[in-house]
Amino acid sequence: MATLFDHAIRLGDDALILGQRLSAWCGHAPMLEVDLALANIALDLIGQATLFLKLAGEEEGKGRDADALAFRRDVLDFRNCLLVEQPNGDFAQTIARQFLFSNWQELLMMEIAQAPSPALSAIGAKAVKEVAYHARYASEWVVRLGDGTEESRRRMIAGLDWMWRFVDELFDPEDGASSLRPAWDARVAATLRAASLDVPGPRRGVLGGRKGHHSEHLGHLLCEMQFLQRAYPDASW
Repeated sequence: MATLFDHAIRLGDDALILGQRLSAWCGHAPMLEVDLALANIALDLIGQATLFLKLAGEEEGKGRDADALAFRRDVLDFRNCLLVEQPNGDFAQTIARQFLFSNWQELLMMEIAQAPSPALSAIGAKAVKEVAYHARYASEWVVRLGDGTEESRRRMIAGLDWMWRFVDELFDPEDGASSLRPAWDARVAATLRAASLDVPGPRRGVLGGRKGHHSEHLGHLLCEMQFLQRAYPDASW
């Protein structure tokens, strides 16, 4: 079974990488309201990453703080799920990724808020309030795009099709997350029904992120995210 360090590092990496992905929309979103919403969701996720990685560093006991874990690890050391490192694509693809992840993350944070570890449960209790908004926001956009114009519907279907292969990794039995699948399936199906969309059909899941086997996309993301720390390793604010 996964240790507290394993849980914290995975959850921290999930939030960190998705937060970095969403921040790329700043100044580029289709409208100002969306620009602000995505930026705020990104900030929430970075805040969660800070707390989870701080906890992971304390559990590890090797003197690495949240900054060291975020900026001084190589790509093979990251344990985020593959879903969060996928490219933003167009707006519908970003929404598809957020919709699938946030509905899972809300269910997970509700469980973590009841965890026996006081440090872990405190982070979960704080995060679940933020993630509830993330899930609602993404779900509303799925409905608007799926039940909108012919073009928006086509793009929403394509976004879900791209992201669906990475869903199975969210429900890793080692994390104790497999029990969340029925509730997640019900949430997703209800939203897609409201959007007049079909649930994507079964397909072979793509796994590996939890073991450090990532897509090429993560390496490119880290090159940008870690540039200053790599270029000036002894710098301080």
